[in-house]
Amino acid sequence: MTAVVTRFAPSPTGFMHVGGVRTALYSWLYARKHGGRFILRIEDTDKEREVAGAIPHIIESLAWLGIEWDEGIDRGGPHAPYLQSERLDLYRSYAHTLIAAGHAYPDPYTETEVEAFRKKAEEEKRPFLFRDHRPETSDTWDGTKPLRFRAPRIIRYEWNDLARGRLGAGEEAVDDFILIKGDGYPTYNFAHIVDDIEMGVTHVMRGEEFISSTPKYLSLYEALGVTPPAFVTMPVILSPDGKKKLSKRDGAKDILEYRNEGYLPEALMNFLALLGWNPGTEQEFFSKDELIRTFDLSRIQISGAGFDEIKLLSVNQHWMRQLSLENFIAQGGFSTFDISKLKKTVPLLKERAHTFAEAREMLSGELSCLFSEPTLERDRLVAKEPIERSGMTLSALKSLYEAIKTIPDGVSAEAVKDVLMPLANAEEAKGKGGRGAMLWPLRYTLSGQERSPDPFTLISILGSDEALSRIRKAIGILEG
Repeated sequence: MTAVVTRFAPSPTGFMHVGGVRTALYSWLYARKHGGRFILRIEDTDKEREVAGAIPHIIESLAWLGIEWDEGIDRGGPHAPYLQSERLDLYRSYAHTLIAAGHAYPDPYTETEVEAFRKKAEEEKRPFLFRDHRPETSDTWDGTKPLRFRAPRIIRYEWNDLARGRLGAGEEAVDDFILIKGDGYPTYNFAHIVDDIEMGVTHVMRGEEFISSTPKYLSLYEALGVTPPAFVTMPVILSPDGKKKLSKRDGAKDILEYRNEGYLPEALMNFLALLGWNPGTEQEFFSKDELIRTFDLSRIQISGAGFDEIKLLSVNQHWMRQLSLENFIAQGGFSTFDISKLKKTVPLLKERAHTFAEAREMLSGELSCLFSEPTLERDRLVAKEPIERSGMTLSALKSLYEAIKTIPDGVSAEAVKDVLMPLANAEEAKGKGGRGAMLWPLRYTLSGQERSPDPFTLISILGSDEALSRIRKAIGILEG
């Protein structure tokens, strides 16, 4: 049985979006599952659209996600070089092979002449096919003119797609397309096939936009006398409303933006794997090893997959919660916060935050009270005090103060609650105001905020001494 070889071959024309990364992920998963090889090569023949820095960005994006390639750009291998612009001699060699076999010829027309042919076809309401204008004789190709493939006049092409089953297209899908442009660079339609042949690629994962071009590829493989690889077409990734293809306007991001926003690579890999692939079970969370073991081409869906960022947040929170205390702190970017207090705060962050960016925002916002003493206002302290029970807040804080003195440092929030709730329940029995009028000033005293963790959690993190210090200041404000 032939060893599995897959590849990811992006163009350095912009950022790495989720569609491209999913293609790389599926190719990598399939190769890993079958003990095969995964290749990373760069298709940089469109020099006008190339973006400076895009190649290092591609490498960094895949490396961050944990998608390792066995050979290719930045790594070398038996089929080097892996940059198409450095493989021009190879493409010319294949071109001459096609010319010698009568499968290619130099394009004799100018762009103006071709445009005139196209316009006439439109006027006559028929599809424009270059082969209808194919010259009867050709000059020797010297590399200064485009080289075109001489398409076969066939009735129909059919092929089996490992995700979509039997597909086909009529002869109108095959035309005399350009193999090598006048500037000496090959077109995608030619170069990627040469590279796949040379590198022994067995399975090609691609987006559905390539289905219409498949007859061209098959005709070229046929002319070269090579069996084509297996094709696997993935579903389109849709916008959150499920009505159109995901775009920047719908929130599509550069993959490394997710890293900067505090997403984990494990989470993004887990999320993208399920974006068009169904494991056939109810399992939602997959580690890298589990994905490799479970991945199956037959479970790739045909219909579009909606990009649900709420689901991504949930998946990321799950993987954040799996981190050890040390790893959580190491990956969170929390260098400006007191480490001893931060360690006590991590369980709270795991409970509330969906990303590390959100966790840092919490530490600077609603949880800032855990790292710096809040400024208190008298009116806010007595905001819940019933008019007819003047002085209740001061009395409550004094009672709580005495109770907290008995609580040792390092106890859980539940242990603190066991000590303080009997006081709150007793206050409830006295009448209007009740628990709220007792626990609200305690929460505000400790946090200086209307929204914060409950006072039991705050005391367990701050420690009894810090909590007592803040309560003394609140009592001073009320007595002043």
